[in-house]
Amino acid sequence: MLITMKEMLVEAQKKGYAVPAPNVWNESSVRAALLAAEESKSPVILDCSFMERSYGEKAAKVMYEQMLYTIPWSKDATIPVAINLDHGMQYHHAVTAVRAGFTSIMVDRSSLPFAENVRQVKELVDIAHAVGVSVEAELGHVGEGETYDAKSNLTDPEEAVKYVELTGVDCLAVAVGTAHGAYSGTPYIDFERLEEIRRSVSIPLVMHGGSGTGDDNLYKAARSGICKVNLYTDLVTAGMEAIRKLDLGSSNDFSFVEDAAYEGYKEKLKLYMALFGSAGQA
Repeated sequence: MLITMKEMLVEAQKKGYAVPAPNVWNESSVRAALLAAEESKSPVILDCSFMERSYGEKAAKVMYEQMLYTIPWSKDATIPVAINLDHGMQYHHAVTAVRAGFTSIMVDRSSLPFAENVRQVKELVDIAHAVGVSVEAELGHVGEGETYDAKSNLTDPEEAVKYVELTGVDCLAVAVGTAHGAYSGTPYIDFERLEEIRRSVSIPLVMHGGSGTGDDNLYKAARSGICKVNLYTDLVTAGMEAIRKLDLGSSNDFSFVEDAAYEGYKEKLKLYMALFGSAGQA
């Protein structure tokens, strides 16, 4: 069942759990994510990136091709599925995603000054809402784990109130101490700040950089206002660990390796569904 992220996260907010948003990039990863959700009876958000860095001018074509199987599989799924553009950095990323059939888009302008962030996000909110697509945006800036700084560019609760009012976004990604990728230090989550933001704004909150943040932190975050948690590094790491455990003998069949990788990805995602409280909510 294909729905918007807004519908999914409003329900999560009411019931006090978080929905996992695994990054997917091909048929196998989409299938693994959907199977994890169906086996766990959990809603799921398929986060897809605009792969300009990898595909250049062909990125839009690749995105459309991916939707040829992602959309029908999601519609046929027995659990709620949202397809979201992850970190759309350019105007054409968002427009391409909407035209391709995404039900939600993230408009990432978190590196811009507040006023320009608001202006660009509001423009795309108006476009997306006109065709029934929900919008996520980021205030503050979630950096990279390799240069981890727990107290840099965090979301200001008072600014968050203004930002939500001015942009009309459906959910807000907040910077409260997480980072993308593997951490170079020990993650520190500012739960006091998270609680203040939750009290200040009415829309669902999003956590980027879920991988490596720690089960205790993620469990608490999912019950402290975070309604969506983005995941990538932990899932692909679990896939690699599954590969390393294989005993291939003299086999030259790479399909065994691929199957093991996505089984590892799927099982790790199921663990997060249980941890976030989304398992059994479909």
